[in-house]
Amino acid sequence: MTNKILDLVEKPHLKQNPPQFEVGDTVDVATRIVEGEKERIQVFSGTVIMRKGRGINETFTVRRIVNNEGVERIFPLHSPYISKVTVRRSGESRRAKLFYLRGRVGKAVRLTEKRKVAKKEAVAETEPSGELAAAAT
Repeated sequence: MTNKILDLVEKPHLKQNPPQFEVGDTVDVATRIVEGEKERIQVFSGTVIMRKGRGINETFTVRRIVNNEGVERIFPLHSPYISKVTVRRSGESRRAKLFYLRGRVGKAVRLTEKRKVAKKEAVAETEPSGELAAAAT
């Protein structure tokens, strides 16, 4: 249950089109870095191991391996410093939090890729065939 007044205050600060990704996806997070008067974009690539919170407090954690060392960064989803989140690969996961990846190294860290159903197959599954439809009526 949320407070309606808090929702009204937070609403103008939320992103209009938040990036669409799930836990297990491999993403590139482009963050704006301000150094003095200069501004540049730095990309952090890795696997999303968790999402938590809601509204303005929603965050996601991205993990990657650098020099045989695990590195995790927590990003606020609605931060103005997050310029873009690109999904490179969709991973299949049956859990909301993938903390078990912290104990794995090498190829064991990889998740199986989500299968994409072709449009023709999806249409065939949803529409009953002509013979069955005629028999049913």
